[in-house]
Amino acid sequence: MTADIRGRVIAIIAEQAVLDVNEVKPDMRLDELGIDSLGMVEAIFAIEESFDISVPFNANEPDKSDFDMTSVASIISAVEGLIEQQK
Repeated sequence: MTADIRGRVIAIIAEQAVLDVNEVKPDMRLDELGIDSLGMVEAIFAIEESFDISVPFNANEPDKSDFDMTSVASIISAVEGLIEQQK
């Protein structure tokens, strides 16, 4: 399941960054990928829809969020945690 989650998250981020999935690496930050705050919000909506989860993220105060959006890897890890919590 983890590889599936990783692939789906990377695909969502790549779509927001208008990049090929092969160009998105786990250690990359969203700003490196050219994703702005609007793109972050759209990525969160896509993640929520794709995984049927609720992401605890406040776009007005992203630094106070329980959902780490600092890198692709941190997003993957956060999504895995949210999915695990739902079980």
